[in-house]
Amino acid sequence: MSSLSVTDAFGQVLPVADKSVRIVSLVPSLTELLIDLGLGSAVVGRTGFCIHPATAVRNIPKVGGTKDIKLDEILAREPTHVVMNIDENLREDAERLHQAGLTTVVTHPQTPQDNIELFQMLGQLFGARTASAHLVRELRQALRAAQDAKEARPQTTLRVLYLIWRDPWMTVSPPTYVAQMLSLGGLSVVEQKDAARYPCVDEEAWTLADRILLSSEPFPFREKHRQEVSNRFNVDVSKIAFVDGELLSWYGSRAINGVRYAATLTTLLSEQHD
Repeated sequence: MSSLSVTDAFGQVLPVADKSVRIVSLVPSLTELLIDLGLGSAVVGRTGFCIHPATAVRNIPKVGGTKDIKLDEILAREPTHVVMNIDENLREDAERLHQAGLTTVVTHPQTPQDNIELFQMLGQLFGARTASAHLVRELRQALRAAQDAKEARPQTTLRVLYLIWRDPWMTVSPPTYVAQMLSLGGLSVVEQKDAARYPCVDEEAWTLADRILLSSEPFPFREKHRQEVSNRFNVDVSKIAFVDGELLSWYGSRAINGVRYAATLTTLLSEQHD
């Protein structure tokens, strides 16, 4: 990464933007990150799922969803750059945007540590190096504290089934960002037969897990779903817990508090179970 260009997760070499930059963000966590980098005035479009920070995004026009973009509305905002993510957006949409003459910025953090490179890349690309350096320092401090807490705990690992969807019941695989966040707290996800990053739950996985975690997103699990899991899959309700999906799955600036939260999960789950 030279001082005049950056390389994104798709291998594209992108020249550093000038002060006339206009950004459409198609990823909720990246919208939040851009605003935390001090770039809110440059963000001219967002998805309907980009809800944080609420006061800052209120006046930014919506241009569809993460997987159902409205190309005409994006073009109407006259952006110079569109920020995307490999997991959250569709490749065909990236190609459509590229064909329309827009610069796409592709991201793909796969571990909490990858946020450091993400901060640096966007900070350099959009002229926010000072703010990005501050976020890098905060994240490194959180990661060090999480590692210290992990080393101080008894070396036992809880196996968890982290649910992200209902009917079909879906979970996360070990290589995913969520699984890597959970590992900071001494948790490992139960592997499924399906090698997909977000597979359907195997029948035996319900009994293999020490805890079943109901995430707050993308499916909004509630108390009634905890009872449903308990009854439907014969799981002791005390083994089923709710977790903050935003803190565990959103990269970007939210990952700093996400790392702090993940580091406490083994203790929190043990206390809830007791």
